Amino acid sequence: MEHTITDPTDRIGTAKISKLLFDFSIPAIIGMLVNAIYNIVDRIYVGWMPGGDLGIAGITVAMPLMIILQASSMLIGVGANSLFSIRLGEGRRDEVEKIMGHAFALLFFIPGVVVAALLIFIDPLLINVLGVSETVFPYAKMYLQIILYGGIFGAMGPGINHFIRSDGHPKTSMFTQILGAVINIILDPIFIFGFGWGIAGAAWATIISQFISFLYVILYFNSRFTKLRFRIRDMKLELSLTGKILAIGFAPFAMQLAIGLVNIILNRSLNRYGGDIAVSAMGIVYSIMVIIFMPLQGLNQGAQPIIGYNYGAKKYSRVRKTYKLAVICGTIFVTTGFLLLQLFPGLFIAVFRNEQGPLMDMGIRALRICTIFLPFLGFQIISSNFFQAIGKPLQGTCLSLSRQILFYLPLLFILPPRFGVLGVYAAMPSADFLAIILSGIVMSIELKRLKKLPDSK
Repeated sequence: MEHTITDPTDRIGTAKISKLLFDFSIPAIIGMLVNAIYNIVDRIYVGWMPGGDLGIAGITVAMPLMIILQASSMLIGVGANSLFSIRLGEGRRDEVEKIMGHAFALLFFIPGVVVAALLIFIDPLLINVLGVSETVFPYAKMYLQIILYGGIFGAMGPGINHFIRSDGHPKTSMFTQILGAVINIILDPIFIFGFGWGIAGAAWATIISQFISFLYVILYFNSRFTKLRFRIRDMKLELSLTGKILAIGFAPFAMQLAIGLVNIILNRSLNRYGGDIAVSAMGIVYSIMVIIFMPLQGLNQGAQPIIGYNYGAKKYSRVRKTYKLAVICGTIFVTTGFLLLQLFPGLFIAVFRNEQGPLMDMGIRALRICTIFLPFLGFQIISSNFFQAIGKPLQGTCLSLSRQILFYLPLLFILPPRFGVLGVYAAMPSADFLAIILSGIVMSIELKRLKKLPDSK
């Protein structure tokens, strides 16, 4: 942890934007890359098991329900953190601990309800909603059930961790992510292969690592490294503050739910037109794309407190400059990823299942098709996150949902009946292209508006 209790947020309104973005984003990017490994390491180890293709399919089809739990964490954590940063920029420091207290209470209650509901209805959800095949069902249920046992801690840790970064300690925030990932990576082979627990071992490794990360986050807010504290009195929910948190957090929440819904339709289409192999192949493709997108998410996390603080302080030129620099950096990230994936797709697929056959062939084809417009997605993703950072949830929600709900979901119904499994793969880049166009129109209008606003002295 950084050894300071001075107020580190003041420099957000005065320091050079490029240095601020570097200081805030690099730890977040490292943390998110580690977090990406955290999320996919289970699939990598499971893929090396006997019958690993079915194990990968099991984790893949269970993912939409896990996304619902992640969405509940983002609804509160991202919403509260955006409001937290804006209030710091406005100088209303008396409200920040109340925001934190509300976030803690909501992060316990809402994910808790989600976990209970998913556990109660796990069988009908897997069979009737997700359409899991008989061969994949045992893998999916075993993995998901164990993950849900630790679901509250898996939601609270990341949700609270946002505050550490906005408190001016991005390296500490990064460390909490690295800590959980390293523990998961160490425990996975021990539980899966050493103890012979198979896919259940992967799930246990995940929830243990999430619990330890949660403990570390809580310890930070009881340390000498910050003046902020979680207090019982601040956890008494007030309707107005709760509404603001949920309103701002609704965009990423809706985005996650949309991703979950799309994944349900996607997996059912894959299963219908390509069978379990197609589901496994797309599971691998998604895992690879997570690695590519995580630097973008880290960049968003680094830019968010800078944009939010300066917007609250009415330093609009700094807001615009931060956004533009983030778009440039994001485009560099995803373009590099695009080139690597197009040139060497087999190397990436082999990390999960290193054997020639239908899975390798289908995985390479899907990876190349799905990433056609990847170089332009940095702009789209950062733009949708921009509105959340300035406390405008409606615009952020529209841009976030456009790619998944407005475009991708209808295309999943239109293209596969005509083109089969290739239509399933082609739906993704088609939706990307349309979402990029929409984001360009909306951001052009917003940047013109900001340019007309006078900066505070």
